[in-house]
Amino acid sequence: MGLFDMLSVSASGLSAERQRAEVASTNLANAETTHTDTGGPYTRKEVVFSASNPTFTTVLNRLGRFGHAQAGSVQVTQVVEDTTPPVMHYEPGNPDADENGMVAYPAINPMSEMVDMMGAVRSYQMNASAVNAAKQMIQQSIDILKTT
Repeated sequence: MGLFDMLSVSASGLSAERQRAEVASTNLANAETTHTDTGGPYTRKEVVFSASNPTFTTVLNRLGRFGHAQAGSVQVTQVVEDTTPPVMHYEPGNPDADENGMVAYPAINPMSEMVDMMGAVRSYQMNASAVNAAKQMIQQSIDILKTT
């Protein structure tokens, strides 16, 4: 793998982790949304990653969030809706209550969303560090060529 390939892989990782953080923040922002344009409560979203290395993809699939391999990078292949049923609360005065006074809230756990957000931020930071390391190696290679 060349230095520019490292930059390409890290750049794709930066993009994927940015989207993962955006999805987690959207989930957090809508944790109390009981009514959407479709009529029901907000549905939690999850990102599905893919990777070019089959061994890496197998490891990612075991973690339960990742799809099939794509050549050359790490990327988000899709954003899927969580199938967990909504959480029901008894609130007879709420305008979104059904005939029994129950209101459907999204099945979003703010703690797990924050953990996912922190993981995405940390992964983003590691990819940014890898980009900086590759840039330094490229600069050092140029410096060596200048001195010879």
